[in-house]
Parts: sequence; structure tokens; C-alpha cells
Amino acid sequence: MPSSSTAWGVEIGASAIKGLKLVNEGDRLRVADFVVLPHPKPASSPDVDPAEVLRVGINTLGAQVDLSRAAVAVSVPGHMAFARFAKLPPVEPKKVPDIVRFEAMQQIPFPLEQVEWDYQTFVSPDSPDVEVGIFAITKERIGERLQMLGDAGIRPDIVTLSPIAVFNALAHDLEFTETSPGTVIVDIGTTSTDLVVADAGRMWIRTLSIGGHQFTQAIVDAFNVSYQKAERIKREAHDTAHAKQVFSAMRPVFTDLAQDIQRSIQYYQSLHKDTKLTRLIGVGSTFELPGLRKFLQQQVQMEVYKVEEFKKLGADDLQDPARREAFKGSAIGMVTAYGLALQALDLGVLSANVMPLRVLRRTLWKDKVKWFGLAAGLAIAGSAAMFIGPFQDNVKVQAASAGQDPITIQRVLADGQRAKTLAQEAGVVGGAQTDYRAANLAGLVQHRDLYARLVDDLGRMLDAADGAAATWAPRGPDGKPVPKPEGPAYELKLFDTTYEGGGLIASASVAALPVGATIQSPIPEELHRQPLVRIRLRVSTAQADPQRFMIATIQQWLRENRDREGVPYLIFADENPWRLADVSLAGGAGPLGRDPRMGSGAAATPGLEGDRRGTAMMPPRPVTRPGAPVIRIGDAAAAGSSQAGAADLATLAPLGSLRDAEVGAAATAVFDVEWTIVLRPKKQEGGA
Repeated sequence: MPSSSTAWGVEIGASAIKGLKLVNEGDRLRVADFVVLPHPKPASSPDVDPAEVLRVGINTLGAQVDLSRAAVAVSVPGHMAFARFAKLPPVEPKKVPDIVRFEAMQQIPFPLEQVEWDYQTFVSPDSPDVEVGIFAITKERIGERLQMLGDAGIRPDIVTLSPIAVFNALAHDLEFTETSPGTVIVDIGTTSTDLVVADAGRMWIRTLSIGGHQFTQAIVDAFNVSYQKAERIKREAHDTAHAKQVFSAMRPVFTDLAQDIQRSIQYYQSLHKDTKLTRLIGVGSTFELPGLRKFLQQQVQMEVYKVEEFKKLGADDLQDPARREAFKGSAIGMVTAYGLALQALDLGVLSANVMPLRVLRRTLWKDKVKWFGLAAGLAIAGSAAMFIGPFQDNVKVQAASAGQDPITIQRVLADGQRAKTLAQEAGVVGGAQTDYRAANLAGLVQHRDLYARLVDDLGRMLDAADGAAATWAPRGPDGKPVPKPEGPAYELKLFDTTYEGGGLIASASVAALPVGATIQSPIPEELHRQPLVRIRLRVSTAQADPQRFMIATIQQWLRENRDREGVPYLIFADENPWRLADVSLAGGAGPLGRDPRMGSGAAATPGLEGDRRGTAMMPPRPVTRPGAPVIRIGDAAAAGSSQAGAADLATLAPLGSLRDAEVGAAATAVFDVEWTIVLRPKKQEGGA
């Protein structure tokens, strides 16, 4: 992901595209840039194609603003998505995802496989209840929006709902806590209004079908003018001699909006009997209509405010005075962009993200490759520094020798001896083993496209598994077909790679082995010095008979794709490259069938040292010393086999507890899969 200290929040609205760039300097947030790009005509205009209006605006943004060196969060309007809320029954925390999934199936008016969704739980300090907010958008809609962004060269890291961004902005700026006054936030957009309730540590959303478009249309109907002229009249109403007639034309819309807000507040209060809502905060450009604030205050009987500036965000960092004034004047319309940038900086109270999972994987790995190159450059620079000093000393000695300057010669020799002594004490020279880290990092530059290929392999593997899941039809002990789980065949937990530029020889640290020791591996000897990558994959699946499903999908894919035309590497995998890390039956039956070598969970895997992020780095594969058993690094013979069945199962670690359970029992199995790819020699890169 891009820098976590710099982020763009981009609101794609029907009247304009607004963006805000924030930099997190630790003790404060700095406004680095902002942009407001009004559409030539609002997307709500009756004589335009809304999709084309947005496409032109997004392309303009991509052409005028560089978003490439920051995290990017974009919004989708509340009326394009779904927000549903429910109270959860008392359950153990680990069961919450299962309960939420069940609630999502009940609440979202589409099958789950047709939507991208996320959720957020809320707990009030004075209540034992756990509430959940479920946020979803159809895959068709999110796909269309991402396609528009992608065509303009914009690839966001986060896509969330506008009302979530608005809540994040005000929760941060006004420091909402569990004891803050109950607050109603009303964001009047062009085509709809988002009403957000912030109360006692929780939030609630309802989208109303009234927006700025309805005010404009009321003027069109009353004065028989064009839509564009009505827009202009609406914005300038308070400065014209006909202000009274204009407001009279819009009054029915004022009334409808106030009634919808009242009904929404009453409905929320009926769900939360003890709640006390004391203030209403208005955001969105339409909220600047003269008289609207006073009218709402009379109707909803609470204090009504509008956002005029941000308490925690100033424009003083902007160099141009005109830009500073422009930012101050646009605060009421920048709330959504503010909240989006906060979420991209991991400073948002809510973190719901409806970005498709596969896009997130691809974005993560594409950005990760860039850092490989940077790390390689730093390693090369560090290595160069190790040689600059000795080189300069050598020049001094040679120059002094030419002039017969014994003082300089002795000083340089003494410095060299002290450096050698320090190096020996630190273990840098002497009997230390060769350190291949710098070479490995430098090798990443040469093979910088390798990781893109590995991620592509991962996508192909998971896509093939999804295809296999469609026809996967095991039967239970009663002979009846087992119901198929919803969603993808596998859920990705971890995809970890370790590049070893020195190949199998370097990995084995052969220099430290006794004389005559050899590497025992099915990797051909001519490939032992070729660069390789160790790969570890962790996935979970809810498919019935998960071991056989693993054999028929990922294990089979690794075998069938070992040697491919046009791919610059070969795949080497053990005969059974996977280990069962954990299996939990639904209904609280607890973990079953865990590989005894995996400990009590994935993090306890022996030989895998977890880093602080909770992932694991693959250790170098062992080599064979005299008298030691052979450790297989990949089975070339098995790689050519296309058969998988009972013989495979017989070779696995004990699986009795899972095999004794019903095949059809609802379960989630977690697998660790390991394999190695070895780069072909240059002359073979076109294929075997």
C-alpha cells in the first residue's frame, strides 16, 4: 500500500469531484492540497448521461492531480449502496463473523455472491448489546465505478460509503466519544440526503430520496426555466430581488425534507429508547440555502449547526493566500473528502471497505514490488559504502608511496588494522558465513516483474478453485449431496514470499557444511545455483471434505502448471505440499483434525518465526549432512503426475478426527501450502 502518512480522499459527487490531500505528521494533520472540479452540468440534469458526466470528471481528475504517491480512498453515494443495522445475540467474539454473515443474508436484498460487503460492530459502555452495521454494494455497481477510475489511471485502496466518510470526519474533528451529545448529521447531496446518527459510541445511517436536485426542479416547475438557469437561481437566490418567490417555490421541498428527517429520528429513537439527540449538524453545499437551517431548527426542535470550518484542520500550510481562502470557503463541501482521507490514514473510527477482495490483493502486491526495488537500491548503496573507504585509503597509500611519505603510510595501515580487529570481534570477517542479503535485494531489481507473475499465478489458482467449487458435489454419510457454501472457494489469509538470489546453494549455506556433504533435492543439479523464491500460502475454505478439495484444486494446479511455455520459472512442490493448520466445526464443536505439528494454531507452526505483523517468514529448507535423513525440497516425479485420490490421503499426517466427522458437517479448514519456484537459466526462459 502507498505511504501511510500521505493520503487523498476523493468524493465523486453528482455536481463536482472534490479531493483533499492530508499528511499525517504525528502530532498534527497537514493540508497538502485540495481540488474541487465542478461538472459542466450536474449529473442530475435531465439532458445528460450521468455516467458520462462522471467519466469526464474522473478523467479530468486523473489528468490534473497526481494520486500515485499516496493512499487513495474514494466514496460511493449512500443511495448506491446499502446500510443495514441489527443487534446481535450474545455470542463468543469468535462467533461474531458467522452471526454477522447470517444477518447479512437476511438484511441485504441481494444474494451475498452478488455484492461486496463489510461490517462494523458497535458496543455501548452502558449496554451489553453488540450492534452491527452491514455495508454493501452490488458487484456490478462497484465494478462500473472501479472501471471508470482505472481508465483514468486511478487505483484506490479504499472504497467506502459517503455517510461513513462523513461520520469519520466529524467524529475526528469534533472528538466524538461515548459521552458526546447525541448528534444527527444531515448531508444534503445533489440527488439524495444521508442522515447519520452518532450516539453513545455507535452510528446509524438512513438515506433519504430528497437532495439538491429536488430544490432545483421545484424552481424549474415554478418559473418554467432551464435546469441550468434554475441551478444558478438556487445558488444566488439570497442576492436577487425575487428571493421571496424563489423560497416560496422551494418551500414544499423544505417541508418534505424536514418531515423525512423527523420520521428518521423518531424511528431511531423507537429502537433506542434511552437515547437523547440534542443537536443537528448540516453538511453539503445544499445546506447553504438561506433559511434552511432556521426552518429545520423549528421543525426538529433541536439546535442546528452547519460546518463552516474544521477545528483540527487548517489551511495555513497552503502557500497561496487565494488557495487558503478558497479552502476555508469550501469546508462545508469537503467533509466527505476529509473523512475519506482520514480512513486512508488509518485515523477513521469506522474502517468499512467494500473494495473487491481480488482487487485489494492485486493492488497490495503491485505496490509491494515497488518497495523491493527501493530496498535493493538501498542495499547496493550500503554495499558501495563498504568499499569507498578502503578505496580512498588505497589511493592515499599509493600517493604517499610515490612521495615516500612514511607517516601517511603508517597512519593508514594502523587505521586498517583497527578496522580489521573490530570486524573480527563483530564476526564480520573470519569464519562467518557468506551473507547473501545484499545480493538477494540487488537481484530483485533484475527480476522485478517476477512478483507480478507470482501474484498472477495466485489469481489463476484461486480462480480455478472457484470453478472447481461450482461442480464440487461430495455426499454425506446418508448419501445425500452436501449443501454448497456461499462465497469464494478459498479465503486468502497469507501469501508470503522469500527471494533467494543465490539459489539452492546459498539457501543451504553449503560453505558451512562438512567436506563432502551434498544437497539432496529433486531440483535438478543444473538449477541449484539459479535464483529461487520460497512461497507460503495460507487459505481457509468452507467446502465439504476440505482435504480432497485441496488435493483437487491447489495441489492439482501446482502439478499441472509446473512447466509452462513462456513462464521464466519452474514450480517444485512436495508430493503433498499442504498442511492442515486448523479445522473448526460449526455449532461450537471446536477445532478438529489439526495437524499435530501445527501447534494450537497457525502462529505456533514450528520452524516459522512470526514477525510483529502476525505473518510468518519461511525458513531456508534444510540440507542433508552425513547420516541425516533426506529432506525433500520438491518432488519432480510427483509434479508430472495428474492423479490425486485415496493414495494421496494415505500419506498425510493423522486426519482421523476430521475423517471420523461427517463429511457434510459445516466447517472451516485452514491450510498452509508451500512450494518453490526456480528461475530458468537465460537460454531456457522461453520455455522448457
